[in-house]
Amino acid sequence: MRIGINGSGLLAKPDLGAMVADIQRAESEGLANYWLAQTGLVDALTVFAVAGGSTSSIDLGTAVVPTWPRHPQALAAQALTTQAATGGRTILGIGLAHQMSVEGSWKMKWERPIRHMLDYLGVLEELLATGKASYEGEVWSFVGESPMPTDTPPRLMLAALGDQMLKIAGARSDGTILWCVGPKTLERQIVPGISQAAADAGRPAPSVVCSLPVWVTDRPDEARAIVAKTLTIYGQLPSYRAMLDIEGVDGPADISLIGSEEQVSEGLAQIAAAGATDFTAVAQGFDDDERERAWSVLASAANGGND
Repeated sequence: MRIGINGSGLLAKPDLGAMVADIQRAESEGLANYWLAQTGLVDALTVFAVAGGSTSSIDLGTAVVPTWPRHPQALAAQALTTQAATGGRTILGIGLAHQMSVEGSWKMKWERPIRHMLDYLGVLEELLATGKASYEGEVWSFVGESPMPTDTPPRLMLAALGDQMLKIAGARSDGTILWCVGPKTLERQIVPGISQAAADAGRPAPSVVCSLPVWVTDRPDEARAIVAKTLTIYGQLPSYRAMLDIEGVDGPADISLIGSEEQVSEGLAQIAAAGATDFTAVAQGFDDDERERAWSVLASAANGGND
């Protein structure tokens, strides 16, 4: 299992230099990939384009870009440009977001989400692969052709939890990016669903990227209470609630990797055994020392501890 960092916690106090430095550190410590959410007023793909010039090996992935507010042609242009800037290390993760944000923040109608994604891919896939598309869908359409800044398309992944999205992700993409999903859900729901869809479509085995908070601490009960409060919303959103019910837990804090170095390492091993191909950590701590402890465990796992 490849080990990476989810740096989305830095978006709370966005500083471009700090984000690029975090990516550079992850590469220097042997971590395989670095992920950023697309949220607020920080553009994840632009951050990666900037970081591309000062890194050389680490993969850079969006987790994830919501599809509703960005036309697939515009996203294709940005993703291809970032792919060129990073020398072919971009992973374009996209997702539907949630009815709450679509209707509450963007003031759009949440309707026919599966049709929405199928049409989005109908435009996006062809533009990423060939620079041209002729697709007229019910929700998204584009007809046109332009020169591409790179001949190598970025890898494309979908946020997928439910059966229908797992089928689409397996058949149409390189894998799925997950948040707040534990080992039981990986083993029972995610890995079988997406793997079967990929096999049925004649595609290679998909990547399954699991992301959770990681907190190495001698005060696990306090840490778990903070994570529970911070991530309360994910226990309420229907798509995540369904996954937590499969896991048999109340909320995301119950599946986060919190405790000693040994306990966190055991948690990583369980996630690997459940079928995740990648784990990307939101490293947390009460202080810098605890955050360093988390990084140390992750770097150890990345360099052989949990292969």
